[in-house]
Amino acid sequence: MAKRRITQETFDAVVKENIEEFDMEGSEALKEAIEQFESQGVDLSFIVKAVPKVCSEENSEDQPHEVLQALESLRNAVASSSASVLEDLRVFTQQCSLGFAQRYLAAQKEAYPTILACCRRAGDEKEALSVALAALSALTDGQPDLLDVEGREFLISALTAHQTDPALTCLCIRIVRHFSLKHENNRQGLVKAGVLPLLTGSITRHIELPEVVKEACVALRIMTFDDDVRVPFGQAHEHARMIVVEQNGLKVIVEAAKAHSGNASVLSELCATLSRLAVRNEFCQDIVDLGGLNFMITLLADNLDCQELVKQVLSALKAIAGNDDVKDAVVNAGGGEFIIMAMNRHMSNAQVCEQGCAALCVLALRKPNNCKVIMECGGALAALQAMKNHPAEVNVQKQSCMLLRNLVARSRDFTQPILEMGAEALISQALTAHRDCDDVGRAALRDLGCQVELRELWTGKKGSLSH
Repeated sequence: MAKRRITQETFDAVVKENIEEFDMEGSEALKEAIEQFESQGVDLSFIVKAVPKVCSEENSEDQPHEVLQALESLRNAVASSSASVLEDLRVFTQQCSLGFAQRYLAAQKEAYPTILACCRRAGDEKEALSVALAALSALTDGQPDLLDVEGREFLISALTAHQTDPALTCLCIRIVRHFSLKHENNRQGLVKAGVLPLLTGSITRHIELPEVVKEACVALRIMTFDDDVRVPFGQAHEHARMIVVEQNGLKVIVEAAKAHSGNASVLSELCATLSRLAVRNEFCQDIVDLGGLNFMITLLADNLDCQELVKQVLSALKAIAGNDDVKDAVVNAGGGEFIIMAMNRHMSNAQVCEQGCAALCVLALRKPNNCKVIMECGGALAALQAMKNHPAEVNVQKQSCMLLRNLVARSRDFTQPILEMGAEALISQALTAHRDCDDVGRAALRDLGCQVELRELWTGKKGSLSH
C-alpha cells in the first residue's frame, strides 16, 4: 500500500507548533514531528527535516529552507544580471546535493525553469555552462518527470555542440541519465531526438578517458531498461537493437574495454552494458567474434579478487551464453572453471553466488558435455555451498536449484554424486523457507529422483467455465 504524503509546509507547521505550544527545544521538536508522522505511515523521504528559522526578533516570519533561499538569491541575481549568478548556482547545487528532499522541495518551487534558463543563457561560455549544467544535474537526480520538450532539445543541442569537450560531455550525459532512469517516455523521446549516436560517439571520441566512458556506458544501459511501472510495454529490446545494429555498439564497448584493461571500475560498467545488449542470438555470437569472450575470460582470470568486477563479468557471461554455440565456446575457453573459482573465492557474497549459479545454469542447459566439465570442476558442490551460506537469499536458492536440475536433466549419472553432497536436504529447506522456490525446487527434487509431493494447480472442480 502506498504511503501517505504531506507538504513541507505541514511538516514545518508541526515542528513550529511543538516549539511554541509545547515549549520544546528545536531538535526535540523536530524529532517529535518525525516520529509522529512516521507512526501515522507518512512518507517523509520528500520532506526536508530541519527546524524552521526565524528571521529576527522584530520579524517573526520563518525563513525559507536554505535550498529555497539559494533559489531565491539565484532568481534575484538572474533578474538583475548580477555577477553573482555563478556563485548562486554553485550554492544551489550544493544544497541540492544534500539529499533528495532538498531537490524535491526546489522542484516544487519551480526551480527547473530557472536552472534551464541559466543553461541557455550561458551559451558557449564554458565556465558558465559547466556551472549551470552541474546545477541542472543536481536538481534532476531522482526527478525525471521534470524534463520537458525545451529541456530535451537543449540537452541534445548541448551534447552535439560540445562533443569535443569531455567535461561538458560528461555533465550532459549525466543529465540524460537522470532523465532516463525510471521514465520510459523520456527515454523514447531522447532516442528519437538522436541521443544514441551521441552516446556511442562520446565513447569512441574520448575512449581514453574513464569518466566519459563510464557515464556514456551507464546512459546506454539505462536506455535498455524496462523500469517504468507506469508504462505496460517499453522499448527496451528495440533500443538495445538500435545500439547494436545502428550504432555498432558491441564493437564500441569491446574496444573501450580493451583500452581500459587495467581499470576495474570502467570494466565493470562495460561488462554490465554488454549484458544488456546481448538480447539476440546473433548479438551473443557477435560479442564472441569481436574478441569479447576471450577478453572477459582473461578479465575474470586476472581479477578474481575484485568482487564488483567479478559480479559483472559473470552477468555478462550468463547473458551471452543464451546462444547455444556460445555456451560451448565459454566452456571450451575455460569459463566454467573460472566461474566456479570466482564463486569459491567470494562464497560469502550472495550476489556473486547468484550470478555464478545463474551463469553455470545457462551453460549446463541442454549441454551434457558442459555438465560434465561443471561437475568435474566442482560446480555442484559450489552451488550447494552457496545454498548453505545464504539460506535467506531467495535468488541464490532458486539459481542453485535450477543449476542442479540442469546438471542431471540429461546426465543421470550425476544424480547420485549430487545427492551424496546433501542436495535433497538443502532443496527441501529452500522449499520450506521460500515460496518463490516452490516450482524450481520441486522440479529439481523430481529430476534428482527424490520423493516429491506434486501439487495440482487446478483440478477442474468447484465451478464451471460455462455461465
